[in-house]
Amino acid sequence: VRLVDGPGRCAGRVELFHSEKWGTVCDDSWDFADAKVVCRQLDCGTAVSAPRRAHFGQGQGPIWLDDVRCTGTEAALSECRAKSWGIQGCDHREDAGVVCSGSSEALRLVNGPHRCAGRVEVFHNQQWGTICDDGWDLKDAAVVCRQLGCGTAMSAPGLSGFGQGSGPIWLDGVRCRGTEATLAECVVKPWGHHACNHVEDASVVCSG
Repeated sequence: VRLVDGPGRCAGRVELFHSEKWGTVCDDSWDFADAKVVCRQLDCGTAVSAPRRAHFGQGQGPIWLDDVRCTGTEAALSECRAKSWGIQGCDHREDAGVVCSGSSEALRLVNGPHRCAGRVEVFHNQQWGTICDDGWDLKDAAVVCRQLGCGTAMSAPGLSGFGQGSGPIWLDGVRCRGTEATLAECVVKPWGHHACNHVEDASVVCSG
C-alpha cells in the first residue's frame, strides 16, 4: 500500500499493488477505521482523517477495492473485509484518501512570522489543539521542524511564546530523542491527558 499526491508519504490517495499494477480504493463505506489500518501498515502513526471524493486527486488504472470494512485493528488493508479485487461500481472521482499523524498535514505552526515558526498545533479527532510545554525542549522542536520540512530547530519557546491557543490541549510530556521523523514516533502521554492550560502552549522556531 502507498499514499500518493499528498504532502509526504503519510498522507494522500490510497493505492494498492495487485496483479503487477497499482490501483485505487473506492470510497464507499471508507472511514476512520480503514484509515487507521493504512497508517499502521505504513508506520505513519495514527489516523487523522479519511478523506473521500478524490481529495488528493483522481488516480488512474484499476480501482482495486470497494466497500472496505476494517475493524481498525488489522495489521494490513488486505486483512479487511471488502468486495473481491476489481469488482466495484465506482469511478476515480470516488478515490479514497488517508491523512496520518505522521504527515505534515497533521501538524502546523501558527501565529508566527512565517510557516516555520509559531505555536505548535496538532490535528486529532477532527480538531486542532495545542501541546503543553512540560518537558518541551530543542529535541522535540527538531522533530517538528523535520516533519514540516522547515530545516533545523533554533528554539523551543514555552509559556505560550506565540500566544495562547484555544480548543483541546492534545499532548503533554512529549519526549523526543530528536532523531524521529515525526512527532507521532516520540514518547508522549495519551491524547488529551494533561494538567495544563493554554498559558503553557509550546512553540517552535525553525531555521526555515
